[in-house]
Formats: sequence, structure tokens, C-alpha cells
Amino acid sequence: MDIIKELKSLKETIWYNPNYIYSKDIIDDFSINVEDVKKAEARLLKFSSYIEKIFPEVENGIIESPISKINKMKNKMESTFETTIHGNLLLKRDDLLPIAGSIKARGGIYEILKYAEKLAIDEGLLRLDDDYTVLAEEKFREFFSKYTIQVGSTGNLGLSIGIMSAKVGFKVIVHMSSDAKKWKKDMLRSKGVQVVEYLNDYSVAVKEGRALSDKDPNSYFIDDENSKDLFLGYAVGGIRVKEQLESMGIIIGDDKLLNVYLPCGVGGGPGGVAYGLKIVYGDNVRCFFAEPTHSPAMLLGLSTGKHDKISVEDIGLDNKTEADGLAVGRASSLASTIMDKLLTGAFTIEDEKLNVFLKLLYESENIFLEPSALAGFLGPIFTSPKYKNENITHLCWATGGSLVPNEIQLTLRV
Repeated sequence: MDIIKELKSLKETIWYNPNYIYSKDIIDDFSINVEDVKKAEARLLKFSSYIEKIFPEVENGIIESPISKINKMKNKMESTFETTIHGNLLLKRDDLLPIAGSIKARGGIYEILKYAEKLAIDEGLLRLDDDYTVLAEEKFREFFSKYTIQVGSTGNLGLSIGIMSAKVGFKVIVHMSSDAKKWKKDMLRSKGVQVVEYLNDYSVAVKEGRALSDKDPNSYFIDDENSKDLFLGYAVGGIRVKEQLESMGIIIGDDKLLNVYLPCGVGGGPGGVAYGLKIVYGDNVRCFFAEPTHSPAMLLGLSTGKHDKISVEDIGLDNKTEADGLAVGRASSLASTIMDKLLTGAFTIEDEKLNVFLKLLYESENIFLEPSALAGFLGPIFTSPKYKNENITHLCWATGGSLVPNEIQLTLRV
């Protein structure tokens, strides 16, 4: 298959990664390793008392989401698309993640907390054996207010970084691309976040934001394209899936496999989750990235071997999609390098299909997701014919939606 020709045609297509190799042989061969993920999980646990203090609605201060069985949705999909989905269909509800209501809550909040910890320790205000609840005291907020957090975003990472940073006490500037939804900009401003808008796409917002941050010695730029800390925060979500599934009586092993479908923009979020899943399941989990037909940045980078050195615009695509969080033209160098060997495959989905899945899910399960979060639902339809003789659990990763204002939800559901 000529993948470039397929992508240029804007047809929905699935690509299976020929570079995939046994994860157990390479899982520690990257700039990030298993020990790094364990340390990230331990740090988040250490911060749990502080998180519960400043966000009382977060139970035990643990930022996590449930997994739901969606049998009615499976039936709807089979009848609508006249197909058979072999195996169970589950939904990972990152749309319900506390604080920021999207997968970006994982990495964004982790990186902000790690940075705050470092500043406070370096200043002599905090020790590693302290109860981190003290960080909620006014003296810490006053200290953090001397520093600025900046980030480039199409939407959900901006919400995650903005909401958490403002709560900690930092000044925050979010550089948002033309793809970002107005309601996300409005919500950030209501939290006291400065929003800088660009007429260009995501890459320009990131470039300009980084340049402005570099001019200020007290400014810290969070790089969605290359941040190891963001990646590690997402990876923690991946390793937690095993315990959740086992609590549901679902044991993944050689005779029962797991297929996971992750909406993908620049790649850090789904890449981190996939890496975490590989840590706990090895080759018994197959991870697939889902991208809009107009913005297949990761599929393009991996299939050509050029990673972040090629953009969708280079092959004539316009990078215009209703899936704002996935409107990215160039893949993350960090995520694509790691996924080159660990990702089973990637596929594209038309914007119109996102809306079809959105309505089907709401009608069948009374669950609302924002359009970009529905991208993974094409995965079970694409892969079932290939894996029809296997015992599979399909897990679609819902990346956002609970913070979408009701009036906008109404327009999308009808």
C-alpha cells in the first residue's frame, strides 16, 4: 500500500507498523524507562494530600478515571456499520478526569507539580520528607507568583496547565492556535489565565510561546512536543489500567489480548499511555493511534520514518479538522521515536464519522464526548476482521468532553 497516496486521498485508512518488535526486548532502551514511570507514580502519590487540599472534589487526591463497559454502543456500532466487533468493548473515561476533564490532566498536572516541587526545594522552602499539604499555604502561593508558566496548545493541554498552574499560584500564559475552541479560551480567562491567540496553527503557537518564554528567566515553557515529564504523567495512566481491568474481572494474558485505541495529536498523551500499557502488558496489548484524515501527523511520521521531520502540509493536506485537540501537522520527536517500535498501528478517521460516533454514544450510553475523543471508535471496526479469531477486549480511550458547556453539547448531539 502506498501510504502517502492513501493519506493524500483523504480516505480513512489503517496502517500496521512493520517496525514493531517485542516490547520486552526494548522497553528500557529509550530516553524514558520503566523506573522513570515508577518515580512519576510515586511523586503523584506524594502530592495527593496537596491535590485533595486545593481540589476537595478530587477523592483522595488521585487523578484517575473509571473504565466503563459500553455494550449498547457496541450493538449500535455493529448495526449502524453492518459489521461484527469481535470481543468486549470498553471506554476509558478520561473525559471525567478531575480538574481538567481530559487526558491532558495527567501529564500537564504532573509536570506543573514537579516544577513547583523543584522550585520550593531549591529555595529551601520544602524538604522531600515534608507533608506536601504545606504547599497550599499562602507563603508558597506568594513564592510561586514570581514565576510564569507558558505553553502552546490547541485546547486541552492549555486547560490542564492553566487551571493547575493558576491554582498553585503561578502566573500563566497559554498560547492557543486558531484551531482552539472559543469556550476553552473563555474558561481559561475565567480562571485568571492570560490567553494569547494566533491566526496560525499549533506549531506557530508553540514556536512563539517558546520564544517569549525564553526571554524571561523566571518563565518555564512546557513543551508538548518534547517534554519527558508530560510523557511520564501520561504513562502513569497506562500502568494503572491493569489493576482497573482486573477489578472488573478482565485478566489480560496470552489467551486474552487487549486492543487500545487512542486519539492522537502531537503524540505525547497517547504515546505516554501506550508506553505505560506496554510496561504492564508487554505484547499482550496492541496500541493504535487515531487521527483525522486531514491531520495524520503521527501516521505520516512513522510510516515514512521521518518522524517530526515531515508535516501533513508537506504532502498537501490542510491540517483543518473539527477535532481541535488533534489538529497537529507534525508529530512529537520524543513520542514518535519511542512509538516507532512499540505502536502496533495507526488509522485515520473523517470528521463526519466523529459526529456519527458522538451521537451513537450519547444515544446508546448517555455519554457525551467532544468530537476529538471519538476518534478511537473506528478502531474496533478496522481491526476486528484481522483479529476475529482471537479473544480480545477493545478499549477506546475517551480523551475529553466533560467540560464542554451544555449549550455547545446540545448543538453537537442533535
